[in-house]
Formats: sequence, structure tokens, C-alpha cells
Amino acid sequence: MAPVNYEQMVHYEDTIKNRVAPDRIYKYLNFNLQNGLKHIFGNKLIAVWGSRNTDSNRSKFERMQSGDDILIVEGNTIKLLGKVADKTINSDLSRELWKNIKGKTKEGWDLIYFIANPLEINLPFSEFNKLFGYKSNYSLRGFTSISKDRLEKFYSKYDDLYSILQRIKQGDEFIVKEDTSLMDDYAAEITAEDIQEILDDSELSEHIKMQWKLIRLGLKAGSKVWIPKNDQSRITKEFDFTDFEEEFVTGIDVPAKYVENIDVVWKEEFRIDAAFEVENTTSIYSGLLRFSDLKIIAPNSIYPLFIVAPLSKRGRLIEQLKRPTFRKIDFDKKVRYLSFESLNEIDKFFESSTSGLNVNLLVGKSKVIS
Repeated sequence: MAPVNYEQMVHYEDTIKNRVAPDRIYKYLNFNLQNGLKHIFGNKLIAVWGSRNTDSNRSKFERMQSGDDILIVEGNTIKLLGKVADKTINSDLSRELWKNIKGKTKEGWDLIYFIANPLEINLPFSEFNKLFGYKSNYSLRGFTSISKDRLEKFYSKYDDLYSILQRIKQGDEFIVKEDTSLMDDYAAEITAEDIQEILDDSELSEHIKMQWKLIRLGLKAGSKVWIPKNDQSRITKEFDFTDFEEEFVTGIDVPAKYVENIDVVWKEEFRIDAAFEVENTTSIYSGLLRFSDLKIIAPNSIYPLFIVAPLSKRGRLIEQLKRPTFRKIDFDKKVRYLSFESLNEIDKFFESSTSGLNVNLLVGKSKVIS
């Protein structure tokens, strides 16, 4: 967006900053697109933007895919980060959302894209230029896409643009990915103690109870919640709950296999909010390894990782973190400990209310492992 373009500023306020009620949008969409957006946004207001339907813009628009990163840039400032939720070419919806404020043109902004996880960031665009190898004074002109070779070079070194730009804004260092080619060549160690715990029905029941409390709290906090497919039938049997997502949705810049077997994940469609490993039936070591894999694959991710375990196992957890595998990556500073006892208190407190329930509250109730 040009910094002096009054029309763009008005449209930005109307449909991105203030967002749009779903009812204004859905009546112009076909059934499949409506359902897709309802799955992503529910009844929430939707951030939406559009571009002129020129040949140049059309070719870039056609390459856009659900889950792609999108930046809205005003002059030399990145105003907003987001993910492409979906798109449509729709002149009727364009006329509903945006009016031509200046001039006599009747041309609309028919190349329309819906933005998930919008985050206003106000970061200098020069930071983006450094990441993608552009000259420091490089600036955008209109609707622009990044070339395939620059994207490949970026993702060979880094994991998630969305997270890295947030780290830069917060003044945090970001991390170059390690070589992950040999990550699948090891297996977690299972001890005799671990096997005994797995065979103990009461312990197994406690594990399911904690998973269920995390599922219920996540839904109350407004997140989507994922648990591994192998656990879904047990949750259904114990708690008559069946509203699971069919697949771990694509679009997050982490291969699904490193996330979909974590005990509980709070998430949006294209963003992870928090991940939890419940540790009383399986090896604490194997749970930590799953988190370690995730941090190696996505070292710049900023969502919290929680080990959920009884107070009686805190010592064992600290002992496992002394392993060289974890000390090498300062893992004790990246994983938080949430006791069963604290989780029970949180669950009881929010039985009849959801006010104030969010990931930050769990961070406050948990502890850094040291």
C-alpha cells in the first residue's frame, strides 16, 4: 500500500483492522467456500483484502495457496502478518466491501483473499529484505509474490517466516535450522519402569483424564484442539466426545508428523498456540524427544511447550533434561512444567466461566524446568 493512498487506508481500516462480519461475506460465496471459511473462522469476524483483476495480479493470485504467508506493507513498514485462509474472484463481494472513494472508475478489487491469524506488527520492511537477500532499499510496488528460488533459499535455512518476524519485533534472536536428515534414524529408549507404567490401568486412566481436561480447557479458550488419532477412540469411550478434527491441517510450516503425535495441541487453522505432553504412562524421555524434534525442525517457533506430570515426577524430569541431547539446545529453558495438581486447579476454577482463560494463564501457572 502506498503510504499516501487515502482510499487504501480507509479500506484497510474497514476490512482488515475492523474485519468483516461473516454474514456480509457468505451470501456471495458458494457452498464449499462458505463451509471452508466456517471451519477456519467459525462466527468470528474475518480479515479480508482484495486486488485489482489485472493480468499481472491474476497470475500471482492464481499461485496463492491456503496456508501461504501474507504481508501487508505500507511504504517501508510491514503493517500486518497473516496466513491465506482461502481466496475467490468475486466482483459482487468486492462491491459489497469496498467503494471507489476517488475518481470515476467502476473497477473493483475482485481478486479477494481471506486472512487467518492476522497480526499487526509495524516492522521495518528492511528486516524482510535481509531475510530474503534483497538490497536494503528494495521496496514493493503493488501486489507482489516472492520468487521460488528466494523462497527455497530461505526455507533451507529457516523454518517459519511468521514466527521469525515476531522474534525480530520482540528483539529476540532467531535460529538457523540444523541438519535434520538423520532425525528418523533413532528410537526412544523404553525402560522397565516405563513398561510397568504403561501396563498400569490406573495410570493410563489418569493420562486420559489429563488429556481430557486439556481438550476441554482448550475449547473453552477458543482454540481448536488436536490429539493423536490413536487416543481419540479412548477419549470417546470415556467421555462421549467425538468432535475431533479429521486430519492435522496443513499450512503450518512444520511437517505434520512432528506434531500430530503430541498428546494435546491447541491451535488455530494455520498456527499452533501451545503443545502438551502428558507424562505418566510413557517415558518422560520419549515425550521430551518429541518436543526436541519439534524444536530442531522449527527452532524459531514461539508457542509454549508444556510437560504435564505429577509433582512426584518433577525430579525425574529434571534428571532427564541433564542428558546431552537436551543440554545441547538449552531445552530446560524452552519447556515448561505444568503439574497435574495445577491443571486440576485450573480446570476446577473454569468449570462455570471462561473469562481470562488463555495460554498465557497456563504459562503463569507453570514453571521453567531447572
